[in-house]
Amino acid sequence: MDKNPNKSLVGTDTRREFIKKSAAATAVIAAGNPFKTPVYGQNQAPSPGRVIGANDRIVVGYIGTGNQGMAHVRSQHTDATANNIVQVAACDLYEKARNDAKGVIGDGCELYSDYRKLLERKDIDAVTIATVDHWHTRTSIDAMQSGKHVYVEKPMTRYLGEAFQIHDTVKSTGKVLQVGSQGCSDAKWHKAAELIRGGRIGPLVLGQGSYMRNNPKGEWNQYVLRTDATPDTIDWKTWISPVHKKVEFDVDHFFRWRKYYPYCAGLLGDLVPHRLHPLMLASGNPEFPTRVVSIGTRKILTDKNTPGTHMRDVPENVQLLAEFPSGLSLLIISSSVNEQGLPDMIRGHKGSLYFAGNKVDLRPEKPFSDDVDPAEFSGLKPSGEDIGAHEKNWFDSIRENKLPNCNIDLAVRVQTVISLAEMSERLKIACLFDEKTRKVMTGEGKEVPALTYGSSELS
Repeated sequence: MDKNPNKSLVGTDTRREFIKKSAAATAVIAAGNPFKTPVYGQNQAPSPGRVIGANDRIVVGYIGTGNQGMAHVRSQHTDATANNIVQVAACDLYEKARNDAKGVIGDGCELYSDYRKLLERKDIDAVTIATVDHWHTRTSIDAMQSGKHVYVEKPMTRYLGEAFQIHDTVKSTGKVLQVGSQGCSDAKWHKAAELIRGGRIGPLVLGQGSYMRNNPKGEWNQYVLRTDATPDTIDWKTWISPVHKKVEFDVDHFFRWRKYYPYCAGLLGDLVPHRLHPLMLASGNPEFPTRVVSIGTRKILTDKNTPGTHMRDVPENVQLLAEFPSGLSLLIISSSVNEQGLPDMIRGHKGSLYFAGNKVDLRPEKPFSDDVDPAEFSGLKPSGEDIGAHEKNWFDSIRENKLPNCNIDLAVRVQTVISLAEMSERLKIACLFDEKTRKVMTGEGKEVPALTYGSSELS
C-alpha cells in the first residue's frame, strides 16, 4: 500500500493537485457554473414521440443487457401481456449480453451494438436502461430527445451535474422517467408519506436505514469474469470512452466496475440508494440537502489478508448523514463486510414510524401519548423491492401521463445527496449545498469543485 498521506484517492495525484485539476475541468466545462455541462443529443430538435393511449401497446427496447438488464428483460417478458407491452430490441457492447436478450425475447428482437441506432427506431416508445453508471446520462438524455420514455437504473447519474441535465431534459421533453430504485413502489413508504403529511408524528427529526452485505472475497468480486469476454466480443473503446481513454481492455474493470471510481461511487451509488430513495419519499416532501457528510473505510479486505481479491478504489464500509432545510436529518449506513444493520424508522417530534416487511407502526412519543394514537398498518402491498411492481408503475405512468414512484423530482434530490456524500468522503470535508445556485461549498464558504469525468478518472 502507498504510504504517501497526500496521495489522492483517485489516482497518482496529490489531493492538492486533484483539486486544482477539478477546478480547471470545472471552469472549462461550466464557464462559471460547475453543473452546466453540454447536454447530450441537443444538436437537433427533440422528437415528441407517440401519444400512448390507455389501451395502446407500449413498444420497449433495452440498452444494457448485463446482469441487471437481463433481470428487466426477463421480468418484462413474464409480465408482457399484463402490462400490454412488446419487446423488440436490445443493445449492449458485449456480444454475449446482446444474444442473451434475444434468447429470452425471441426472434423478433433486433440486436444493436450502438444504442443510437436503436433510438432511431420510430416504433419504440420506451427504453429500459441498465448500463454501467457512467453511461446512464448520455443514453437517458438521448432517449428522451428521441421521443422515448425512460426507465434508468439507480443511481440515476454518475455525477451531480448530470443529474440536473437529466432533470432539465425530463422537464423540457415531458417524458416519463422512472429511476430503478424498486423500493419506491413498496406501499409502506407511501403510507408513511401520507401519515407524515397529515401531521401524525409532528415535525420530522431523524430518519435512518441501512443496506448491509458481507461477502468473504468482497462484494463485487463475486461477478464472474467470462472467458469469452475479449476485445473481439466487447466494444471496449466505446465502453470506456466517457471516462478514461488510456485504460486498456481490462476484464475486471468490465465485469466488476463497481469497484472503480471512474465508473461508479461504490456503495454510495449501489446499495445506499435502496434506502435513501424510499426514506426521502416517505418524508412526504423530499428536499434538496443543505449539508452532507460521509466517511468510508477500506481496511478489511486486501490482497494480503484475503487471497483472490483484487484491489479497489471504493470503500467497503460507509456512513452518510444528510441535513435538510425542514430540520430532518437522514442517516444511512452500508457495508460489504458486515451484515448487521439499523432498523428502518423515521422519528418525529410527536411520534415515530417503524418499518418492517409490509407494515408501518406508529408509536407516540411519551410526552404526546394523549395526543397521538398508536396505530399499525399491515398487509400493505406491493411490498419489498418488487421489480415487476416498479416496472408496472412506470408503464401505468406512461399511459396516464403521471409521475412514477421514483420520478425525477425525487431522483434529482436523492442524487444530490449521493454525489455530495461521495465528494465528502473522498475529499474528507463537509459539503454544503445551495439549491438556488446548485453550488457545493465548504463550511468555510469555499466552493468545492464538482467531480467530473475529467477530474476523477484513474491514472
